[in-house]
Amino acid sequence: MKTTVERCELAPGFSISRILTGLWQVADMERDGRKLDLKATASAMLPYADAGFTTFDMADHYGSAEEIAGLFHRQKGSGSVQLLTKWVPTPGATKQEDVRTAVQRSLQRLQTDCIDLLQFHAWNYADPSWLDCLFWLQELKEEGLIRHLGLTNFDTPHLRIVVNSGINIVSNQVCFSLLDQRARNGLTQLCIDHGIKLLAFGTVAGGFLTERWLGKQEPNWDDLETWSQMKYGRFIKVAGGWEVFQELLHSVESIARRYGVSIANIACRYILEEPAVGGIIIGAQLGRSEHIRDNLRLFQFSLDENSRSGIRDALAKLTPIPGDCGDEYRKPPFLTASGDLSHHVESIPSPYEAQNRVDGRSIVLSGTPWEEIAGYCRAVRSGDRILVSGTTATHGDRAIGGNDPAAQLHFVIDKIEGAIQSLGGRLEDVVRTRVYISRMENWEAVARAHGERFHHILPANTLIQAKLIGDQYLVEMEAEALVNAVDN
Repeated sequence: MKTTVERCELAPGFSISRILTGLWQVADMERDGRKLDLKATASAMLPYADAGFTTFDMADHYGSAEEIAGLFHRQKGSGSVQLLTKWVPTPGATKQEDVRTAVQRSLQRLQTDCIDLLQFHAWNYADPSWLDCLFWLQELKEEGLIRHLGLTNFDTPHLRIVVNSGINIVSNQVCFSLLDQRARNGLTQLCIDHGIKLLAFGTVAGGFLTERWLGKQEPNWDDLETWSQMKYGRFIKVAGGWEVFQELLHSVESIARRYGVSIANIACRYILEEPAVGGIIIGAQLGRSEHIRDNLRLFQFSLDENSRSGIRDALAKLTPIPGDCGDEYRKPPFLTASGDLSHHVESIPSPYEAQNRVDGRSIVLSGTPWEEIAGYCRAVRSGDRILVSGTTATHGDRAIGGNDPAAQLHFVIDKIEGAIQSLGGRLEDVVRTRVYISRMENWEAVARAHGERFHHILPANTLIQAKLIGDQYLVEMEAEALVNAVDN
């Protein structure tokens, strides 16, 4: 009997297979200048689509993945497959024409006139240009060049900013596996509240969550075969090390034997059954190896509560991966293949341009019109001290965060962090915050948002109810930082 691949409706009239075939390994296959036969590699996509795995995930920087998918799209025919790609812009200022150029480049490579789902990645939330990019992408969606917008590697606070600022998002692609349970810490509930689906990658941890590594000695971490293994090797070390990981593998293997399936099947099915998860992305080395038959087994069983409980007991022995989703690309420890951002970006520019004054002070301006009208700067540095002006959720002529006080405060903190970064400091250098709210009923939401961002810093803090200028603003905040206040 033929197995039917489960599907998920990301948006009305747009469904995807719940196992997406990830094409990131195209870049790995092309490493060190190797060339792929694009037509032959495109033909290798056909068995996946014929088996029901009609959805393919890629990015503008996955080597020739978009060109390969474009050749397959032309061969297979429009509407029979779903091609999901990503735009990962270079950090720093982006112009509106740069956004259009990036989208048109992907359209040309994919040989289509409309991208099914374009997923956006931001490197530095303290640089508000990421929001400009999303607003411009939404305009291109309205123009018909993009069918749906998604995000990739967005954490909970910044997904909250996006959805409350009027940007229509249908999905957020994040790392989510037995090793990495960060998506359960608030992000899942936010997605459920707003009808957004999680697309999970890393579910087999670069192949580590398979029988191949069961009972094996710890590998030489400096001599692994693929970028994925290098990356998820770091996750294993942070999660408690090889011995703890082996305990997890043995626990999952015992459950897999009961179901007559593979370790990878159990690891994937566990994530597939998580609330808000629309699909999981499993990488493929097109033309080299296929896991189609094994992946089809995912739709022949479901986990009972006893099995899920056993897995939860095994997960409790792991050290939780720190931070929120996507932090591996934004702050130490960088859980990337190289352990830093060197193979992703050259540098992260300052969000704002610092201006040196004749009196020895340095200032930054964020560009809001009131800075010029009222004669003040966003932040000033004198010696090791940085003072940040009262800041609202204003970006250009937009009020960010809508009517959500937490979303507004998260964006305010981003602006404050951007000013501090531009003057040579870090958010961790903040020693004092003052928060002003216009409505007393918002105090707890604001306090909790402040706690999300400052729980590891613990500055002195005051929360005050005050009449704010501008009915759209629910919260305002100022901050003080001492650049050498903590051990860097």
